[in-house]
Formats: sequence, structure tokens, C-alpha cells
Amino acid sequence: MIRKRGCLIFCGAFLFVTWNAILVLMLWGRPPSSQLEKGEQEVAEDPTGDMVGDLIRVADELEEELEQQKKVLFQIQTLWEQSKRHNGKAVAPSQPVIPILVIACNRVTVRRCLDKLLQHRPSSELYPIIVSQDCGHADTAEVIRSYGNNVTHLKQPDLSDIPVRPEHKKFQGYYKISRHYRWALNQVFKELSHSSVVVVEDDLEVAPDFFEYFQALLPLLKSDPSLWCVSAWNDNGRDGYVDPGKADLLYRTDFFPGLGWMLLREVWEELEPKWPASFWDDWMRQPEQRRERACIRPEISRTLTFGRQGVSLGQFYDKYLRYIKLNSESVPFTQLDLSYLKEETYRQSFDKEVYNAPVVTYEDVKQGLLKGPGPFRLQYSSKDSFKMLTKNLGIMDDLKSGVPRTGYRGVVSFFFKGRRIYLAPPPGWTQYDPSWS
Repeated sequence: MIRKRGCLIFCGAFLFVTWNAILVLMLWGRPPSSQLEKGEQEVAEDPTGDMVGDLIRVADELEEELEQQKKVLFQIQTLWEQSKRHNGKAVAPSQPVIPILVIACNRVTVRRCLDKLLQHRPSSELYPIIVSQDCGHADTAEVIRSYGNNVTHLKQPDLSDIPVRPEHKKFQGYYKISRHYRWALNQVFKELSHSSVVVVEDDLEVAPDFFEYFQALLPLLKSDPSLWCVSAWNDNGRDGYVDPGKADLLYRTDFFPGLGWMLLREVWEELEPKWPASFWDDWMRQPEQRRERACIRPEISRTLTFGRQGVSLGQFYDKYLRYIKLNSESVPFTQLDLSYLKEETYRQSFDKEVYNAPVVTYEDVKQGLLKGPGPFRLQYSSKDSFKMLTKNLGIMDDLKSGVPRTGYRGVVSFFFKGRRIYLAPPPGWTQYDPSWS
């Protein structure tokens, strides 16, 4: 079959070259149009002018024809390259294609993001990189263009300002980002017809097993309706707050993490008609969108943000984000049994581990007085007690629609002085309180 395919491609290339050779001879040998009228009678015109005109006419016809034939040649080249790859068994046809969508604007440091993606990408066919650029920034566009065929460069066509209320004028950037996300995701799902996508922003660096992570979790995302995203990010993933020996540990979380996340076309078809004008990420965290669905997140982040400057003016960056630990140990996730992440299995196991753990005090945790390997449970009972504990322990204290960062069923899991700590509500927790924001 492969030999037959190669022969067909070779014959197609041969016919292409032969046809264009005949085409050139025919066009150059064709008499001027003036000689085709009335039995090829001569027309009294300047012969030099006729020659120049004929040359221009032939060149125009050649250019138009060759432009059409060039498209055929590209198709032949693509088939030939695919044939060589199949011969070398470089691509497993059963593996899904997962495009990586890079959201870019005016940071020339997008080079750092793209360099790491290309360095760790195992296959250009399975993981095409699509860079969608807003802002019209020429220097950034030139950086993206320098990658040639290694990436697909899309440009957001609408760069106009968005009419906003006077008090929201300072948030114009957030409105443009939301507009750009909607346009870019529509390009991936509607124009390019992909069934899933991993979204990263131009200030993210990825870990060596970034692609392995998403490849392994795509089947779970497709099969479990209680999930709606997979994220590479741990909001509390600073060095010292994660277990360095648990690079393979994954969690369910009720909080939408973002910062390198995968979604399916079906979810986008649900969200796109009601996509917000601004602050899209906080909108995703509202109960109306989340609908009690969870995301998967890692113990150790597979992305690292290096973008201190942006529309958020470095919010959280200096205190938290710059210290996030990026995983350096490649984990073969596709070879692991990830069925423990399915909803019923995970919830029962998680609740049992959390609420069977001994309750400890803040002072014991803070002063390192815990006895035994853990885990331990530190209990909060109100919004104020949650805020006090998180601030004093150095983990992120903000809540969105009542959901804490990394939280699952109200529980925040983190590492502290070598022990696993579960910051948890009392037993019997049922739902989040949206007023806790």
C-alpha cells in the first residue's frame, strides 16, 4: 500500500512537471492574437511594440497558470512528506491532533514561549502550533513570522477600541482580550475544525512533559461529563508548597485555573453564544458557566509565567506567580492508570483521606510541631477564618464565586514544611457560598 502510494505521488509529480513544460512551449509558440484574424493578415503596427506586448501577455498567462499549478505542487509535496512519515512510522494514525493556541499581543518575548513549545513538542502533525496575534504590534509580528512553517500565524482583524462605560475605560485591555479569545477560539474550532485545543498565553513557558500531560488526559476529558477542562497550572504551586516527590500527582479542582488549559469543541459551542465582553476568566468561574463541573490540575505546574507586565499590571506576580515551581521531571502520563480521577472514585477517596486526617491547629502547622508523616487537616469555618489562615500560611487567599483557588469541595491541598495539609471546611460540606468573594 505504501509503495503504491509512493508510485502515485511520483507519477503525479512527473505529470505536473511535464504539463508545465508543454504549457510553456505552447504559450511561447502561440502567434500574436492579431495574426489569428482574417487569415493571419498582417497588421501595420510597430513590430517592437508587438514583441513587448506579446512578452507581457505570455508572462501574465504564465504567472496565472503557474500560480494554480503551484497549489497542485504543494498538495503533491504534502502527500510525499506524509508518505515518508508513514514509511518511518513516525505518526500513529490513532492519536488525536491537539492544537496549541498561543494568544499573543505585543510581547516580543513570545519567542521564549514558542522556543519552549518547539523544543518539547514531540510531533508537528499531532501538535500544530497556532499563534493568534492581537494589537497589530509590528515587532511581535516579525518575531512570529521568523518561525516560518513551524507555526501558523493568525492576526485578529478587529483592532478597534470597544465602547465601554466611562468607569470601565481603564479596563479597555480586558475587553480586547475577551474579544480576541472569542475570535481565536472560533478560528480553531469553526474555521480549522479541530475538536480540542490547549490554550496558552505568550508569557508562558512549558515543562518537558507538557504535551504528554495533555495527551494522556484528553480521553478522560472526553469521557467524563463532570469535567470541563484540564489545566497545567497549580495556583499554590510555589516551591516549598508542593511535594517534590509527587510530580505524577493530579487533582480535580472546582476552580478554573487557566494558564495553559484544554477544552473541547462541545464546551466552546456551549460558551461561545454567551461569551462575555470582558474579564472572561472570572466569568468562567461563575456557577452559571461551571455548572458544578471540575478541572484537572497537577501537583507541580507544567507552565510557568514570566509576564510581569500586562493588563493586570502584575497582580499577584511578585508575591506568588514568579515563584511557581515548573516541573522538570518528565512523567509518562500516557502509561499511567488515571482512572482514579473519575468523579465518583475520586470524590470518595478524597473525602476519606481529608476527613480521616487528624485535625491540627494553625500554631502547630506554622511552627512545624506536627508529629508523623501526615496528611493533616486544618479546619476553617467562615470566610474570615479562611482568609486569615491562607494569608498567614502564604497561600492564595482570594475566592471567585465562593470557590478558593485549587479548591475541591471546599478543600485546599498544599505542602507546608514537608507535610501535606488539607485546609478544609467542617465535615458535611455541601456547596460553595457565592457571597464569599
